[in-house]
Amino acid sequence: MGGQLTFPRVTIPASRVHIITGSNTGIGYETAKWIAMLGGTVIMACRSKSRAEEAIARMNLEYDEERTKGSLGGLEGNTQLNVFFMKLDCSSLKSTMEFVDEFKKTGLKLHVLICNAGIGMHKQAFTEDENEIHFQVNYLSHFLVAAHLLPLMKRSGDDCRIVLVSSMLHSLAKFELSTIHGRQYSPRNFDRLQYYGRSKLYQIMQMYSMNRRLRSSNVTVTSLHPGVVRTELERNFKDFPTMRMGMFMAKLIGYSVTPFEGAQTTLNAAINPDLAGVRDVYFVKCRGECPAEAARNVAYQESLWKYTLDSLDCYLTDDIKSELDGNVKSNLKRGSVRWSP
Repeated sequence: MGGQLTFPRVTIPASRVHIITGSNTGIGYETAKWIAMLGGTVIMACRSKSRAEEAIARMNLEYDEERTKGSLGGLEGNTQLNVFFMKLDCSSLKSTMEFVDEFKKTGLKLHVLICNAGIGMHKQAFTEDENEIHFQVNYLSHFLVAAHLLPLMKRSGDDCRIVLVSSMLHSLAKFELSTIHGRQYSPRNFDRLQYYGRSKLYQIMQMYSMNRRLRSSNVTVTSLHPGVVRTELERNFKDFPTMRMGMFMAKLIGYSVTPFEGAQTTLNAAINPDLAGVRDVYFVKCRGECPAEAARNVAYQESLWKYTLDSLDCYLTDDIKSELDGNVKSNLKRGSVRWSP
């Protein structure tokens, strides 16, 4: 199984529903498996049905092994984990909306949305929606899912959470809307590390912006750095010598971690009962840390928010926009930093 959880094991009711994007491998797989083994219901939101089904079969085999050992602390009652696949391709806003619509049709509540899917160090590329690929896959499509499912989460009961899996590399990124898609650069001059870091910066900025709008609600937003994790993400920089060397050195000195170890911070943010009601925290190794200054800049956050809504305009109804921006001005005035549109 990979080890023990780093916080007290909890029992999750089967009625508590968790969406985890990109959960057929790596950190997402371990997150989905453990939430299901602790009793929760998991929706695996992934691109590939076959890979998701293989992952679910593997999860159940591992669950059977633990049930046989009797090591799940009374959580061995189910014969199968409550894990289900739903298709989501974050590189397509059309697919993202199809996922939202299909989930709504299930009639399920939603208690936890874990935005885990992502790509890193990808060569310069643009999606079918003409967005820079890191921007859309890591940030924009997840924002769209959250925007449409927030009303449902508000009706789903106490302690609903959105968890944004970011990265420490956000600290290397600069905020600059004029170059947000990098079209100014040739493929040869495109800085893959910078644009990956930017997408992770946007997630932390989203945390603050969204919490301002959810301050009096039952929904909280947190973000995190899972560690330098040995996952399939490495396949994106096989031709990137600097990153290959960095990962090699991280492994050599024991700085990198397994997907199970990396999932600990995500699990902590998603299911630790002590974190009910906690918002605006960027977690590293399950503890809150201060993110980079750019991430905390209110003017930057609100500029990104407006840019995001403009980018998604044809996918957001007036009701959703109103739901998102209802009380932002009063919350901004209560903050220590003022923002003017």
